Amino acid sequence: MTKPGDGDQDEVLTVNEFCETYKIARSTFYDWKAKGRAPRTKKLPNGDLRITRADASTWWDGL
Repeated sequence: MTKPGDGDQDEVLTVNEFCETYKIARSTFYDWKAKGRAPRTKKLPNGDLRITRADASTWWDGL
């Protein structure tokens, strides 16, 4: 079974791209993040968050 987001593990996703890939609402992502259940994110200097496909894959495998 292929998992959502299979692809280049070095690719970096925005929160919107992550939510589209995993078919979740942005509010759900931020709720999970507040509860420590979201994949690891990196914060850019402008405050935007990014998620690598490798981190998303690791998160998915841990579900």
